[in-house]
This record gives sequence, structure tokens and C-alpha cells, in this order.
Amino acid sequence: MKVTVVGAGAVGATCADNIARKELCEELVLLDIKEGISEGKSIDFMQSAALLGSDTKIIGSTNDYKKTAGSKVVIITSGIPRKPGMSREELIGINAGIVKGVTQNILEQSPDAIIIVISNPMDTMTYLALKSSGLPKNRIIGMGGILDSSRFKYYLSTAIGCSMQDLQAVVIGGHGDTTMIPLTRLATYNGTPVSNLLDEGTLKKVAADTMVGGATLTGLLGTSAWYAPGAAGATLVEAIIRDEKKLIPCCVMLDGEYGQKDICIGVPVVIGKNGWEKIIDFKLNDEEQAAFNKSADAVRNMNGALTL
Repeated sequence: MKVTVVGAGAVGATCADNIARKELCEELVLLDIKEGISEGKSIDFMQSAALLGSDTKIIGSTNDYKKTAGSKVVIITSGIPRKPGMSREELIGINAGIVKGVTQNILEQSPDAIIIVISNPMDTMTYLALKSSGLPKNRIIGMGGILDSSRFKYYLSTAIGCSMQDLQAVVIGGHGDTTMIPLTRLATYNGTPVSNLLDEGTLKKVAADTMVGGATLTGLLGTSAWYAPGAAGATLVEAIIRDEKKLIPCCVMLDGEYGQKDICIGVPVVIGKNGWEKIIDFKLNDEEQAAFNKSADAVRNMNGALTL
């Protein structure tokens, strides 16, 4: 089993590290356009494997897609990261060309691959990858929702004073500071609604903090976060490779679900060996559906800037 990570920057390298440590594949290819970066990081990974007990073979490649041939899953992290004050939308012109080219090169070598998109703006890049590739929709997955949900759990756990492992909390909608929708009504702490434990004002603050979670880290770090995005990508790979049938919020193509069509946006989906296998209807109330529709409008507006 082979997995490829395209982009050896902080997110891609962290994703690869998580995949290797969990031994999700026999061979992991790390590919980058910058000379020597992926080769150097792959050697560093392999030397750490001697200490960590991992037997995954890691290969670095500078833009040689032939080394990725036969990959079961490919994670695309390529593109420039956000800088302080930069929105995900501002990245579209640069990253669209990168993602489209990477997708085409990958499929020449691995026509049966399942593709996970992490590059920003993620919803639009997922839509671009699907439309430009012609793949069945179940084989293109955008990572955003699982990352946003992990941030939601972090802020909830801080407010409640509990373990994040005891929380069920999902974010749907676009992967943007103003488009994501933390579903506070449906969040639970070991089966107990969090609204039984937190007042309305606190829940609103948790939701607001979640929505700007990425921007907060960009402001602190001077660039996009990488540990949680890398871990989120690896979690999706694990669900696919091990056919876990996990319910994970991801960006996928809708065809009438949640009242939307011809758009890739975050909804709860079951992930298994075939990619995303079905969408779960959370039965949104009127307020949540209105927010979802508004989020979809914003994503469509971004998609309008694409040249397909």
C-alpha cells in the first residue's frame, strides 16, 4: 500500500509524519517542487523511525511524479500558506493553478487514487480538483471540517473543563472564518448536550472563537497552523486505509443534500475504503439551514473566480 503527500512544507511534513508513525502504509512518498526539501525530510523521518519503531518506507521526490505511481491515497497540501491579515480567498489565484496541475500529474500515475485536498481556499480547491479531474465525486475529499471540528472541541473543552475525547462536536459549512458553522445545538459531552453545561453567552463565544481559530493561529505564528491540519489529514487517510466507516465532517460534492447542488462544502460523511461513502443528514433547524445556505452562497462566490 502506497500513500503520497504532495507538498513537503509544514502541513505536508506533519501529515506524513503522522501517517508514518501510525504505519498506515508500507510506502510513503513525500513530493515537493523545491529541490532537496522532500528528500531531506524523508531521510530525517527514516532516521527518526529507527528510534520510534516505524517500518514505513519514506521516499522523497523533487517533482518526480513517477515515484508516486500506484498510490491508494494522495494528500494535496501544495500552495502558499496564509500570511497575517490574508484571507483564504486571497489565495485562490495562486493556489488554483498549483492544485489543478498536481491533480492531473497525480492521476497520470495513480488513476485509482482517492484525493484529499488540504490546500486553501479548501472548499474551492476541492471543487476545482473534482471538476478538473473528472473523477467520481466520492474520491475527492476536502479536509476542512475535521480540522474545524477539532478546534470546536478544544474551545468547548476549555469552557467546560473536560477531556476533548468525551466531546462530540461538529462544524459544517465552508472552511472560512465567516462561513463555518459550529453546531452548538448538537454538541454533547458524553451524551449530555453542552447547552446543559454552558450558558448561551459562553456557547456563542466558543462558536466565535472556533470560527476564527485558524486566523488566531496565523496571527500568533506568522503563518498557517500545521500540527492540527497535518493530524487531520492523517486521520482521513487512516479512515480510508482501514475502512473505518467513521463519521467525519468533510468537504464533498453535494447533489441536493442539505438543499444544495454543484458545490463542495463541509457536511458529515462516512469515510471508508472507497473514499466518502454517504452523507448523513443532521436535520438542521431553520436557523442552521439559513446559515448553511449563506455559507454555500459565499463558497459559490469564490468558485466563480475559477477557470475550469
